[in-house]
Amino acid sequence: MKTRHLPALLLLLSFQVRAVEAVEMDDHFEKLAARYIEEFTELSPVSATELGDHRYDAKLNEISKDARQKQAAFCRSYLKQLTEVDRAKLGRQLQIDHELLEHDLNMTLWQLEVLREWEWNPLVYTGLAGSSIYGLTARNFAPLEKRLANVASRLEQFPRYLEQVRQTIVPKLVPPIHAETAVKQNRGVLSILKNLVEPDIEKLPARQQARLCAAVKTARAAIDKQQVWLEKELVPNARGNFRIGPKLYDQKLKFTMQSDLSRDQIRARGESELRRVRSEMFEISRGVYAKKYPLTKFPKEPSPEFQQAIIRAALEFAYAEIPKRDAVVATAEESMKITTDFVRKKDLITIPDDPLEIIIMPEFQRGVSVAYCDSPGPLDVGQKPFYAVAPLPEDWTDEQCESFLREYNTLSIHNLTVHEAMPGHFLQLAFSNRYPSRLRALLASGVFIEGWACYTEQMMSEEGFLDGDPLMRLITLKWYLRTITNAILDQAVHVDWIGREEAMRMMVEDGFQEEREAAGKWVRSQLTSVQLSTYFVGIQEHRDMRSAAEASWKNFSLKKYHDTVISHGSPPVKYVRSLILDE
Repeated sequence: MKTRHLPALLLLLSFQVRAVEAVEMDDHFEKLAARYIEEFTELSPVSATELGDHRYDAKLNEISKDARQKQAAFCRSYLKQLTEVDRAKLGRQLQIDHELLEHDLNMTLWQLEVLREWEWNPLVYTGLAGSSIYGLTARNFAPLEKRLANVASRLEQFPRYLEQVRQTIVPKLVPPIHAETAVKQNRGVLSILKNLVEPDIEKLPARQQARLCAAVKTARAAIDKQQVWLEKELVPNARGNFRIGPKLYDQKLKFTMQSDLSRDQIRARGESELRRVRSEMFEISRGVYAKKYPLTKFPKEPSPEFQQAIIRAALEFAYAEIPKRDAVVATAEESMKITTDFVRKKDLITIPDDPLEIIIMPEFQRGVSVAYCDSPGPLDVGQKPFYAVAPLPEDWTDEQCESFLREYNTLSIHNLTVHEAMPGHFLQLAFSNRYPSRLRALLASGVFIEGWACYTEQMMSEEGFLDGDPLMRLITLKWYLRTITNAILDQAVHVDWIGREEAMRMMVEDGFQEEREAAGKWVRSQLTSVQLSTYFVGIQEHRDMRSAAEASWKNFSLKKYHDTVISHGSPPVKYVRSLILDE
């Protein structure tokens, strides 16, 4: 062999060695990820059911110190195993999955050991109780007899579960608003039993009927006992502060967003966008108003008060068409047809064949949001997703109902449907759950998901939804204004300590929200932290990503762009951006 060929041969051998090492490292990480998926669902049987892992459908979560220590030890064990994986040798997609898993494990430890919601937030447990039954009954993933047998098993464990909750919660640390909301939500589980369990009891064999009836009776007694504790012990002694403060807020913001935007940057962008959007709303409103009143003379430099009045006047035209008090769900169903037809006609994105059912929001889920998309878990691909809409509370006055329906007028329900269903959450999550990496599907980013839904609102409007109706555009911008004020409100409440009056003024005056919507958002800002900012951060990152793609792609089209963006699952936007722009 001639020596002059040695360098080239050595280089070739080096490439081959690195290629083999990369394949081996990919295989090592994929096996680790498979073990994680196999093992972590055992820590929360209710979450396992929701995700589509039905091995633990007969079990109900343990709420104890031992359970929390077991979860913490699990996280530390996998963090240690991740250090044995050389991330630099992984393929690009697996590098992302590695970072997502490491991030999630660290976040879980922070939630357990620093945020410690398990000791001061009773809504964690009312949600788990309701979900434990709802997750078994809402979808036909298994024969009815098998699912109801597991319902009976979980109901039989309610006394133990709720007793553990009472032993875990520290009343003096619970914020009063959380205690009061838990009082309302606790009995929501009974509505699930009434509507989704009891009607099917007679379909079971006699022995199973007897067991399920006894289990329902046991659960009802346990829920009644819990209700007494909530009303007599928790509410009177709840002394916690719902504001988590700047230190915890910034830590939670970093974990939740996985974004390069800081709290100050989010605030600055929000205030800038608030001014820009209000300016656009005035220009649209002036045109709408002038068409209605053509003799009106507008000043060359309208004052802020004049602009405010004209925008409000134009919004009144949009509020003229409202659904009946009992027709919000029916209006959403009609809206689904309209939005789907528009997406198809404009060929904006590939539409999946998955069926979608619009339902009345389960009672145990009410009190935080007006609507949500309940997609099947990533391990339950093929099951039916739900677009859940909350009915108006029966105890609301006519004045409160009118306020709500003005906010959720027919045009607003169109926008709500865009966000929650087409082409928002329902469509995006349908593709996300098809992504080959189950780990990525399990570790989905709420910022990506909410940002996508908010992005589609603006995209549909910009593409001429409802024949370019200026009132539809005005309502869409009003909703974006809500997204902006959500982010400002979120940190203003938890970091700046603003009170209800100032918060209401921001939402009603700056954001043109109706009283019922603003009052509900004030409650939500107390019950949650950081989550209200996910919408704004998400849409900012999605808009930035699209602008970058339009500038760099040679043959840009909306369908190509949208299909590409949602083809990578639901990781943080920065990862999708790096993939589609080869950054």
